[in-house]
Amino acid sequence: MRQIFYAKVEEAAAASSSVDKDRREKKDKQPQGLFAARKKLYVRDVKGFFDNWRWIFVWLTQIVFYGLPWLQWNGRQALLFDLNEHKFYIFGLIFWPSDVVYMTILLIICAVALFLFTAVAGRLWCGYACPQTVYTEIFMWVESKIEGNRVARMRLDKAPLSANKIMRKGFKHFIWAVISLWSGYTLVAYFTPMRELFLETVNFTLSVSEVFWIFFYGFMMYLFAGWMREQVCKYMCPYARFQSVMFDADTLIVTYDVKRGESRGPRKKGVDPREQGKGDCIDCGVCVDVCPTGIDIRDGLQYECIGCGACADGCDDIMVKMGYPKGLIRYDTENGVQQNSSKMDIMRRILRGRVLLYTVVLLALVIGLAYSLGQRSVLKMRVERDARTVARVVESGMVENVYRIQLSNADEKNHTISVSVHGLNGISIKGVDKVELPALSTQTLALKVQVDQTKARTAGGTSGTNPIEIRLSPIDFKDDVLSEKTIFMLPKQD
Repeated sequence: MRQIFYAKVEEAAAASSSVDKDRREKKDKQPQGLFAARKKLYVRDVKGFFDNWRWIFVWLTQIVFYGLPWLQWNGRQALLFDLNEHKFYIFGLIFWPSDVVYMTILLIICAVALFLFTAVAGRLWCGYACPQTVYTEIFMWVESKIEGNRVARMRLDKAPLSANKIMRKGFKHFIWAVISLWSGYTLVAYFTPMRELFLETVNFTLSVSEVFWIFFYGFMMYLFAGWMREQVCKYMCPYARFQSVMFDADTLIVTYDVKRGESRGPRKKGVDPREQGKGDCIDCGVCVDVCPTGIDIRDGLQYECIGCGACADGCDDIMVKMGYPKGLIRYDTENGVQQNSSKMDIMRRILRGRVLLYTVVLLALVIGLAYSLGQRSVLKMRVERDARTVARVVESGMVENVYRIQLSNADEKNHTISVSVHGLNGISIKGVDKVELPALSTQTLALKVQVDQTKARTAGGTSGTNPIEIRLSPIDFKDDVLSEKTIFMLPKQD
């Protein structure tokens, strides 16, 4: 028995040693480092339905980004984030630091909208409107126009150094640099008015921060869209990592119809693939060649897929040439592919629980934000009681409390404001009844509030704290009366 036991131990040790050896050999063959060595992608040009939509979004996003700094509104830039003056101008709205709650709600709306769109149709944002996708598309278009199509670019890279290669490569990088720097310049124009920024540029008076952000943003665009490209989507984008949490079997994704496509293989045009025991996929590799992240969609859903539909356009083109129906690669759901669901069935499954929940939450947030902005007053008031003076009796025998009032006018017009106080019999403000507030300004007033002790106590005032209300009433325009409650201190009677 003991010999059998030792024999089994030796056999297990030998097997373990063999497994470890195999693992070491495999590990030695694998590339070392945090990431696999990058293999440069030569993306093939593709035309089709989804490519047209990608370029529509390229034009729309760039018209908005480059055009908004030139748009004027009431004699100023329509969209301007003035950090020096602590004001954000968004068309007819002016936001102050105290309005940070609106930014918070807006960010929550964007997050919920992203969840909703992802649950319905996957990574539409990534494939069509993400800045990384948009600028990579622009940079690749420049590259193809200067260096040629996919095959020509591959030949140019393999060719020895020559005047033609230097000229083409140099001109490409020059155009990339111009686009990047102009984008950085435009970004800074959202914080410094474009006209002012242009004059500063002409007069060589740009500030250090302006120069830094122009070149920093330009360099990052040049690096990400020109050189890193799919590496940003694969390794740097957090959305690629948690997108699967928002997917389910009824989410529209770019998918390959395995039942129709397999088994794949080449064949002559006009031959029925079923007679050869094959599917519709001719294994041409076009879907891989046109993919901006270099994946094979036939391997199933992968986190690197940005849902751009380029593979669907490329595959449809091949299907037409072969005389097969389109849609071997298409936008579909997991359940739709497995159950051969019709488009109507897929559309019905869109209205499922999580989608309805996201929609209700999104609508509630949008309506709440719109209502809040609609009820927002252009005047603001904040009252603070002067803690240095509790209560004092002035020469006339009146009891006086001092308050510091901060008044803000968020309108682009000057306004006259009436200030009044209520709550105690005989209470009044000394020396101030109207205030002139310039446009887009903030003023701090020292407000002296006085009351006759006898009248106040007769009407119910007591020693110590008494509630009062300070009101702000616009005179020259219609707006809600602002009021804020505070306390008035009456001294003890002797």
